[in-house]
Amino acid sequence: MTTAPNYDINDLSLATAGESRIRWAAADMPVLALIRQRFEQELPLQGVRIGGCLHITTETANLARTLKSGGAQVVLCASNPLSTQDDVAAALVADGIPVFARRGEDSETYYRHIRSVLETHPQITLDDGADLVSTLHQERQDLLATVTGGTEETTTGVIRLRAMAREKALGYPIIAVNDAFTKHLFDNRYGTGQSALDGVIRATNLLLAGKTFVVCGYGWCGRGIAMRAKGHGARVVVTEVQPLRALEAAMDGFRVMPLVDAAKIADFIVTASGDKHVVDDSHFAVMKDGCILANAGHFNVEINIPALASLAVEKHRPRQHVEEYILKDGRRLRLLAEGRLVNLAAAEGHPAAVMDMSFANQALAVEYLVKQGNTLDHKVYPVPTRIDEQVAKLKLAAMEITIDTLTPEQEAYLASWQEGT
Repeated sequence: MTTAPNYDINDLSLATAGESRIRWAAADMPVLALIRQRFEQELPLQGVRIGGCLHITTETANLARTLKSGGAQVVLCASNPLSTQDDVAAALVADGIPVFARRGEDSETYYRHIRSVLETHPQITLDDGADLVSTLHQERQDLLATVTGGTEETTTGVIRLRAMAREKALGYPIIAVNDAFTKHLFDNRYGTGQSALDGVIRATNLLLAGKTFVVCGYGWCGRGIAMRAKGHGARVVVTEVQPLRALEAAMDGFRVMPLVDAAKIADFIVTASGDKHVVDDSHFAVMKDGCILANAGHFNVEINIPALASLAVEKHRPRQHVEEYILKDGRRLRLLAEGRLVNLAAAEGHPAAVMDMSFANQALAVEYLVKQGNTLDHKVYPVPTRIDEQVAKLKLAAMEITIDTLTPEQEAYLASWQEGT
């Protein structure tokens, strides 16, 4: 396996800085550490070629090293042009894990890097948004016969892959790591909740208390963002298209209304829906001067940026991650992080403690696919329950939390349909 050309392994200062931060994250990822110890002894991934299109962060570095410790040959590219941490990538390259990624790469380079990963003929794919899987199916169908399976980390990616499965276009089985309870209950809710707010605050340095904060979408990510914004003292408004989620938001104590009404009073609008043009012309037309726009979804399509640009007579950058669009009537609408994932583009992404569970699921799902992938149909599968529960048990143990167990009598009662009293 050749070293990816993007980082000079002799650039010791960059790699050393990355190594220090990778170890900092590792200290808060005890579950992945336990899996890594077992992988080193058993080598369950010996000789397996793994290609990952993931956010190149300190947490991802620890996942890559865990897979390598199991005997795998790991190659990575970025799943977002603005999420790569260059020092982390340099440290991985120095450690013998090729990384095709640079922070701020353009679209052409982004897809060239994905193709570079595919050139290594991966047998297992790891995806964060399904761009690797999509490109493989569109451009390298010759590789499908040698792919055992893959994993997907995001809500957006799972939606895309399920659409492929419905159309019988999916060429190998995928495990939806995103849908594991230990992933979406914690990573999506607590991770996105904290890191998205972190990105907004770092980018703007504005006070949230007393402001009207609109969250578009009340899935697990939206729930977390709304929860954390409320904790900062913001007046939180939720917009939704699904009745059950809208009802849940209302029962959780948030105001619920159409976005065209919420846009009139919003100081901040954060999208977390996974859909296209959630914030559009009709909303720009009624926004207050100075409204902050940010996206916490995977792709930069939730805010209609071309439409916003067409309305502007001037654009400038008052802060590193802020683009200010000045409209004909003088109103200023402020877009954060080019409409990309604000938690990774303007901050550092999820805390290591929650990624510990997500990446533990990834590592165990890869092991499962190596053993069982050839027996599975070309569909999107949930994480096996035993893996999800194993991750939860390991996390509880790492937190020094013990729980009760059922007695034989209780187990028999729950298993019986005859005994009701």
